[in-house]
Amino acid sequence: MSIFDKSAFKFSHQHRLFRTSAISNGQIVQFKLSDIGEGITEVTVKEWYVKEGDSVSQFDSICEVQSDKASVTITSRYDGIIRKLHYNLDEIAYVGKPLVDIETDALKDVASEEDVVETPAVSHEEHTHQEIKGHKTLATPAVRRLAMENNIKLSEVVGTGKDNRILKEDILNYLAKQTGAILPPSPKPEIIPPLPKSETAPAAPKDKGTKIPIPISKPIVFAGKDKTEAVTGFHKAMVKTMTAALKIPHFGYCDEIDLTQLVQLREELKPLAQVRGVKLSFMPFFIKAASLGLLHYPILNASVDENCQNITYKASHNIGVAMDTEQGLIVPNVKNVQVCSVFEIASELNRLLTLGSAGQLGTNDLTGGTFTLSNIGTIGGTYAKPVILPPEVAIGALGKIQVLPRFNGNGEVFKAQIMNVSWSADHRIIDGATMARFSNLWKSYLENPASMLIDLK
Repeated sequence: MSIFDKSAFKFSHQHRLFRTSAISNGQIVQFKLSDIGEGITEVTVKEWYVKEGDSVSQFDSICEVQSDKASVTITSRYDGIIRKLHYNLDEIAYVGKPLVDIETDALKDVASEEDVVETPAVSHEEHTHQEIKGHKTLATPAVRRLAMENNIKLSEVVGTGKDNRILKEDILNYLAKQTGAILPPSPKPEIIPPLPKSETAPAAPKDKGTKIPIPISKPIVFAGKDKTEAVTGFHKAMVKTMTAALKIPHFGYCDEIDLTQLVQLREELKPLAQVRGVKLSFMPFFIKAASLGLLHYPILNASVDENCQNITYKASHNIGVAMDTEQGLIVPNVKNVQVCSVFEIASELNRLLTLGSAGQLGTNDLTGGTFTLSNIGTIGGTYAKPVILPPEVAIGALGKIQVLPRFNGNGEVFKAQIMNVSWSADHRIIDGATMARFSNLWKSYLENPASMLIDLK
């Protein structure tokens, strides 16, 4: 898991990532990775949107980089020509080293050292804006790449999409006018359906008097080779975070929750959420119940300094949710849960899940957490021993929901929806009794969802 306490990337007034400096001939601008702060010394180049020799305009995307916190798209500050790319894909770009060289005539009006603004990376489904000589151009990264590969300036293409957005078809039509040919569509894999039973190979006739010989098993020949890779990105951040976490004396507490009433309530509310365009899972209820519990036990929503001399009680309930992504395990958080409704939490979770699966979570989404829940049940786990994410002091792991037999007050067996929860807490400032009381309160909210109405704000 990766939670970061570093400050956000810095722009001109908010975040700055890259700066440029003119070299002696006054024609080449070198983008250099400047000091981001808080110990960040490198990023990984994930994608180039330009190649050497390409012409770029202001606000054209140059590349996408990945730090141990978030993806960032770097845009051009100048009109010019790309003269050199200093890194290949998946290579590490270091602080203070050039990223790309741009030849430009605009240096005469620019100071010797300027800042280049970065923008958060966007999903391939989202629109991106380019300001080219006063004209706003809408296009997706995929369309920009297609234009780049065919040396087409987007400013010369007429968009036919909504708000004059440039579509893939517009690029192809432009090419057809210029070259008299249309690029072939991307080949699609041919899907071969299984043969019907009548066409399958006929089975060998059975001969009761003939014994089928048992084949002699041969040793499996494996020609693979070991591969060594550098620990980078989220994995590198996890090494740092977990090393610090395991210096904390943990203690665990487990219990089971009867979610029978909550399962029924969610089924009733799902259609209402769908009408609003939101997928309603169980997690928004777990998060809201945790926030209501933290109001009664604020020590669990606190942090402690390195020497354990001071405790800071956090006013906001920024509850993190562990997510398993292709980039690794990340923990974005829902901000200010204490003032959010269950529906608002569900809507924010949908946004975080969408961005997380696309690797497009921003720095603000991944920092500032005060309490964490990890839903191991989505993978199939029942129990866990979760590790606290510093500077937080508590974390919960939620198991899968199982249908199990239980007894009611009259001693009768009934079918119950049971989920197990595993808590870990910092034993330097939290005792077992406090953790148990919080867990019991959280449990009561979920086992009787109507009781949450008393404390909802």
